[in-house]
Amino acid sequence: MRKLDKIREQVAVEAARPMYEDGVREYRDAKRKAAKRFGPEKALSLGAHLPSNAEIHEELARLIAEREEDVLPARLLALRLAALRYLELFEPFTPYLVGSVLSGAVTGQSDIDIHLFADSVEEVEELLMQHGLSFETETVTVRKGGRINDYLHVYLEDGGVPVECSVYPVDERHNRTVSSITGKPMERANIKQLKRLISAGLEEEHYGAQT
Repeated sequence: MRKLDKIREQVAVEAARPMYEDGVREYRDAKRKAAKRFGPEKALSLGAHLPSNAEIHEELARLIAEREEDVLPARLLALRLAALRYLELFEPFTPYLVGSVLSGAVTGQSDIDIHLFADSVEEVEELLMQHGLSFETETVTVRKGGRINDYLHVYLEDGGVPVECSVYPVDERHNRTVSSITGKPMERANIKQLKRLISAGLEEEHYGAQT
């Protein structure tokens, strides 16, 4: 292995660790933490050797599979069932599940990420208030479709599990957000697709229990 490749691999390992152990969500923050572990002088020279988000994600998935093999299926099923409840709640807003709960690379700190499409953010807030759900909101600046826009994010909690809903205009429902991991349109699942995933997981768990 070339020296530069070895450095990238080492940084990927160090960056995946805080994402797994501390619940760090942003790859740039994980890279920054990883660089600091190499010391200030070394960190200054790491810029050209930083791994891609995909490389860090791959290392994170390896950590999860290695350390949480026994609890991962049950945890993933519980998170997907919780996500399904929210997708059904938000059905008027064409909801999609995205992120780690969809991909399966979940940890004890994972949250549920949902994309919603509404004519106004007030509609989403009104629905939540009708169901007596507590929530907080934040305006987040995002680059999407080559443009920089402000979108509302709604934060809830389900039995200690954070739920983050990103609210987009209705006319953007066919324009999928670019994944920070792959650089391609983000994978997402609607209610029907999530139900199929859950059913497949239940069948696998049942089969595994009998072998």
